[in-house]
Amino acid sequence: MISVNENCFFLHTRHTTYAFCITKYGHPEHLYYGERLDEPDAAAAPLLALKRTAQVGSTISYSQEDLNYSLDILPLEYSSSGCGDFRNSPIEALMPDGSYSCDFLYTGYKIMEGCHPMKTLPCATGTEDVAALCISLKDTRNEAELDLYYTVYEKTDVITRRCVLKNRSSSSILLRNLASMNLDLISQNFTMITFDGGWAKEAHIHKRRISYGITVNSSVTGNSSNRHNPGFFLAADGYTEQTGNVYGFNLIYSGNHQGLAELSGHDTVRVQLGINPHCFSFEVKPDEEFESPEAVMTFSSRGLGGASRHFHSFINEHIVRGRWKKRPRPVLYNNWEACFFKFDEKKLLSLAKEAKGLGAELFVLDDGWFGSRDSDTSGLGDYDVNKKKLPGGLTGLASKINSMGMKFGLWFEPEMVNEDSRLYRAHPEYAVVIPGKKPNLGRNQLVLDLCNPEVRDYIVEHVGQILDSASISYVKWDMNRHITDAYSPCLKNQGEFYHRYICGLYEVLDRIFSPRPHILLESCSSGGNRFDLGMLCYSPQIWASDDTDPIERLKIQGGLSCLYPLSCIGAHVSASPHQQTLRSTQLSTRFNVAAFGCLGYELDLNNLTLAERREIKEQITFYKKYRMVFQYGTFYRLPSPKDNKVCWQCVSPDRKHSVAGFFQTLSGASEGPDVLMLSGLKRDISYTVSTKPQNLYIEQFGELTKHVLPVELNPNGLILHTANKYYTLTDCVEHYRGKGALIMAGIPLNNQFMGSYYNENTRLLGDYGSSLYIIEAEDA
Repeated sequence: MISVNENCFFLHTRHTTYAFCITKYGHPEHLYYGERLDEPDAAAAPLLALKRTAQVGSTISYSQEDLNYSLDILPLEYSSSGCGDFRNSPIEALMPDGSYSCDFLYTGYKIMEGCHPMKTLPCATGTEDVAALCISLKDTRNEAELDLYYTVYEKTDVITRRCVLKNRSSSSILLRNLASMNLDLISQNFTMITFDGGWAKEAHIHKRRISYGITVNSSVTGNSSNRHNPGFFLAADGYTEQTGNVYGFNLIYSGNHQGLAELSGHDTVRVQLGINPHCFSFEVKPDEEFESPEAVMTFSSRGLGGASRHFHSFINEHIVRGRWKKRPRPVLYNNWEACFFKFDEKKLLSLAKEAKGLGAELFVLDDGWFGSRDSDTSGLGDYDVNKKKLPGGLTGLASKINSMGMKFGLWFEPEMVNEDSRLYRAHPEYAVVIPGKKPNLGRNQLVLDLCNPEVRDYIVEHVGQILDSASISYVKWDMNRHITDAYSPCLKNQGEFYHRYICGLYEVLDRIFSPRPHILLESCSSGGNRFDLGMLCYSPQIWASDDTDPIERLKIQGGLSCLYPLSCIGAHVSASPHQQTLRSTQLSTRFNVAAFGCLGYELDLNNLTLAERREIKEQITFYKKYRMVFQYGTFYRLPSPKDNKVCWQCVSPDRKHSVAGFFQTLSGASEGPDVLMLSGLKRDISYTVSTKPQNLYIEQFGELTKHVLPVELNPNGLILHTANKYYTLTDCVEHYRGKGALIMAGIPLNNQFMGSYYNENTRLLGDYGSSLYIIEAEDA
């Protein structure tokens, strides 16, 4: 897995090799990252190394002994500052000698079995088929050391990187930037793929060709942010979803991040990822050290999908931990969109009874259960249960929910405070404000100062008391605003605020949930504002977006699936028209999209028709049957030649069971043939492919009912309106059979409705229609 030969280091995963060597001057030189090399040795270094046989103009020679040796040209594992490398430096620090110049040179290495845990931040875990390499460097003029950690996760084809700066001098080091990783690659005409957006439109895929200069992917909101997820890819020219060289990068960190790709004038691409240096200034005192967050890297020659699947396996195996690792996520019902703040125990129990009857396993009480919380203007920071709404308290409500046969879950927003709250009136100093400045509010609230140990203790104590007061098995942890007015009276150096806030958050989460491992934690931050690997170390699933419109979710969940497995993506079925877009969609499509994630329902169940109740009950039964396939199967984003189609597929580990989703956005007139292009099956065994039956509601046909009914009825009249509540038609069901190789060649599907003819073999999708296809091995 890790081999060393004459100062050459080879890191092998199942399908990749990462190689670097130490130059004659002591700099770690990058050699190779790509498909696995068979048994390389020291003789491979001259072959793999970038050649230096001519002096490059306008460069600075590192030594007069070798004028061709310039750090500005050398592909480096980590670079220093002020020694002739004019590309973006991974480190910027005011050193003890008063300069910003440093030159870290190699002093030795150490190989360790398993991963090497961090002291201040979460990191990936694991011992089996895991090994770590530490490369030690020392500055030539100052008593400062830099350790570069590489951890190899062989089975998942992932390598992580991080570094530790150690101050061994008698003066402080003022650190202004310390990237977790630096990687210099020879250009392959890369495209950077990022996942960007905002509230209700998170993680949309964007592609930019890397050109000369620096392309940056960053966040300055105090969170990993809904604007730019920390994960990104560099894809070589000509890549597709299934083919081509793709490098993936992500960061185990929940705060301000910066990732970049810099194309130099000599066609090398420098890749960096770490804490955003914006407003960052951290004092490393004598005999102290600073740990960078852990960066995650992968490579695949099988396109974007191959790199995604590496990340999925790595997260399920080495990021998510504890009792909920690789366990099925419960089907939940959340009362928010049904109630908002207006509820009492009677209404909640009525919803719970309906949810149980439909097959839900977990009832979640969202915002509004505490203090004077009748709107978002008051109550945050207080933890006294509102007895007007819940006369029996949480204990009584949870007991009644449990007696129905469901688990009980609860929403919190512990990092926030309203000015109209008992906590703020008693401790205004707990809020993040700048002295003498009127603070900026977001959603009528301020951020609590997690740099303050008293605040951390307050949250741990009061959230812990609530969790221990009732039978609570799930927590939704929300954080509904970005951070402004960043200041803590607990800090002498305000440049440390953002990082210490995130470290404080991790401490709080660990103190609350480590003693309560039975609780399933779902992180949320106005939807996907903090969807990152750092939070996944504590919360096995994350609410993807407040936007539950399935057509928008195709872009949101599709983008997130590039970086994160479906087992951690919270996805709900809500009422139509959707509150975020006013778009109307079929109940079947709402479920078909949400099934590719951790399924929940979030609508007023008391308003359902009998037909809708029957359909939802059948949906949940189906999801439970294929839950492990959806949540932990191998996921494929299938190709489609049409812009108005999205196709997904999940395949069980033994490749005997699979479910594919075929989604249409806007329908076209007289649509041409649709082809279902499946993947991941065994080529030499036989499968059946069948459409999951789903309902068609009479109202969607409008005046077309005149052509199919023996009598003419008003499409807006009482008869059809009443019939729509109780009766539905079944959409076209297709059946196919064949060897896996034949099926994966592509199945032309039955025609869609073309405006002039219909029978039971016609697929009726229309705008926002969809179908699920069940693929089963015949010997399963």
